[in-house]
Amino acid sequence: MACDLWLVPLVDVLCHSPDNPFSEELALYDKALHEAGLPSVPVYSYMPGLSGDVAPVAGFDYDALHFLRRAYLLQLCGLEVTPVDELGGDYEQLLEMFEPTAQASHLVWHYDHAGAYVPVDFPHPLSNEELLEGGGPLGSSHALLRELEYVAEAIGLDPANPPLPPAPPAAPTELEEPAAPAPADDGPFARERHVWLGLHQAATRSLAQGSMIIFS
Repeated sequence: MACDLWLVPLVDVLCHSPDNPFSEELALYDKALHEAGLPSVPVYSYMPGLSGDVAPVAGFDYDALHFLRRAYLLQLCGLEVTPVDELGGDYEQLLEMFEPTAQASHLVWHYDHAGAYVPVDFPHPLSNEELLEGGGPLGSSHALLRELEYVAEAIGLDPANPPLPPAPPAAPTELEEPAAPAPADDGPFARERHVWLGLHQAATRSLAQGSMIIFS
């Protein structure tokens, strides 16, 4: 199944518009942030080169996303990071055995097909009933980037000098649609690397441009 990542510029031309399609979500995110003693989702009055246009930044399949989450959990828990061809019981066991660790991870504890990362730094994903009924836990772009950098070397990447990210999807993909094929990579962690590069591109642009990341 295909998973798209989109960047939503947090600029006033979009966020302060009465037609803002994300107004309800942003209100929920602000509420969760305020309850945690954190500032609101930032909205910028001007951002050079940006408009209010929402655009795709990366695409991959859901299994590959879970492969990367599995690798991160193994690394974080001091276990050997091994490649796999398909998701099996070991991933479910990891989630059960290390549930508090998983729930503290912005990479792992996030809905596959909804939810957001915002450019506000906080240590653990935010969760309340309203968030869980909608898009799931709210993540931090800062923390996501830190976690990606942490797991990079375990899957054969240099976080300080990663390869160029793959091109974003040419058009939105449907949930049941196959994901676009990943670029050629013969390594044992090819699928994990493909997702890593997409998420890394999204997180760095989220912080550089003042955008939030959404799954679709």
